[in-house]
Amino acid sequence: MRRSSVISLIGILVVSFGALVATILSGKSPELGLDLQGGASVVLQPKENVDSGTLDQAIEIIRSRVDGLGVAEPDISRQGESIIVQLPGIRNTDRALEIVGQTAQLFFRPVLGDVPPEGATPPTTTPPPTTPESTPTSAEAATTTTAPPTDIKTTPPEQNDEKAQVVLPEKDDKGKVIARYALGPAEVKGQAISSARAEINPTTGEWGVTFNLTSDGTSAWNAMATKVGQGGRIAIDLDGVVKSAPSLQTTNFPGSGQITGDFSEREAKDLALVLRYGSLPVELERQTVQTVSASLGKDSLRAGLAAGAVGLSLVILYMLLYYRALGLVVMLGLGVTGALMYSLVTLLGSTSGLSLTLAGATGIIVSVGVTVDSYVVYFERLKDEIRAGKTIRSSVDRGFSRAYRTILAADAASFIGAIVLYLLSVGSVRGFAFFLGLSTLLDVFIAYFFTRPMVMLLGRSRFFTQARWVGVARGLAQAPSAARL
Repeated sequence: MRRSSVISLIGILVVSFGALVATILSGKSPELGLDLQGGASVVLQPKENVDSGTLDQAIEIIRSRVDGLGVAEPDISRQGESIIVQLPGIRNTDRALEIVGQTAQLFFRPVLGDVPPEGATPPTTTPPPTTPESTPTSAEAATTTTAPPTDIKTTPPEQNDEKAQVVLPEKDDKGKVIARYALGPAEVKGQAISSARAEINPTTGEWGVTFNLTSDGTSAWNAMATKVGQGGRIAIDLDGVVKSAPSLQTTNFPGSGQITGDFSEREAKDLALVLRYGSLPVELERQTVQTVSASLGKDSLRAGLAAGAVGLSLVILYMLLYYRALGLVVMLGLGVTGALMYSLVTLLGSTSGLSLTLAGATGIIVSVGVTVDSYVVYFERLKDEIRAGKTIRSSVDRGFSRAYRTILAADAASFIGAIVLYLLSVGSVRGFAFFLGLSTLLDVFIAYFFTRPMVMLLGRSRFFTQARWVGVARGLAQAPSAARL
């Protein structure tokens, strides 16, 4: 046995099982997809026809929002004109779906007056506003406005035109309307904000959102403040709902401000999240929402592992009975493949966001057949060489060189199919194609660096070649005399 073969065999064993041990000791494991750990899936559809670039932009914004929510390994993809968002392991499904699909059309509008609830008897005047300041330099206003008639209807969200006067509500965290405002056309839009973060005021203990303005946004904001005037109020209109209507004490702002109001911690963080990652370029509506429980995901995982274990056991048993000692090569080779696959999937999950879905697990199970086929091709070639009167030792190299060309051709066909399937499909089918392609590449690698030197090692042992029950020669040749050392 050549020295290079020994080195390659030792090397691949050290790399595969060393990587497996390192992965286990690190405490990491493959990231599981929606169907294996539970979560939520939603299909979003634009309300109007848009081009491909607009959908791609919406996907990037949604992906940024989901990352900000801390969802592990989300899957966000396009299917025609629909956007499919899968959020594995999410706990607060309603909150996540609300943030993901929120259009976040943000306008800053001057307050023209307070409007009483629909159907209520209007007072002649309204008390001074009591909302906290909107910027670090603003304070409470001491103005009194006359209430418009009660027959004024609230402007529907779909009619929230930035250039028109509107009547919009302010709601509490339960969705109840607590105030209504008559608002003028928007003077500044959400694009004026460059960054936003939720902070708690150390003095009052209240949550708010501190934001920074772009250079153009600062100019537009100061122009609006000058037009509204000191003591006037500016409403923060987010998707047709007033988040706050603070008053101004100054008309000169240094490029930053703060949105305050009766915010809870979660509301402040959600608002900052939406503002930080911008408005969606198109209004989306939910088509379907699917929730997968964690228990159902675990059941699917257990069922998949059980099916894989049964199938793998039957394959190994068959190879041991048919090829005898060479079946041990198959068993150890599948162990090497499994160790490398587990380590690679875990590494890609932590670095590139790869998640293992039920379809991906199916791709791995199917790839076992591809891997075993490579062993069969090689072993059958050895059988032909031995029947022709060659020794096992001389047949290993000759048989492998011929068999490897067949293995490469078969794996190339499988890999091309996996690539085409990955490029032309979406969702779980892509996961199947990816893991099938990855397994095919591993098969080419292991066949050369493990199978060949391992068979050469067995070929040097009389026990593995001539023993009655495990002998390689007895398993490959019909007549034992046909195989000589």
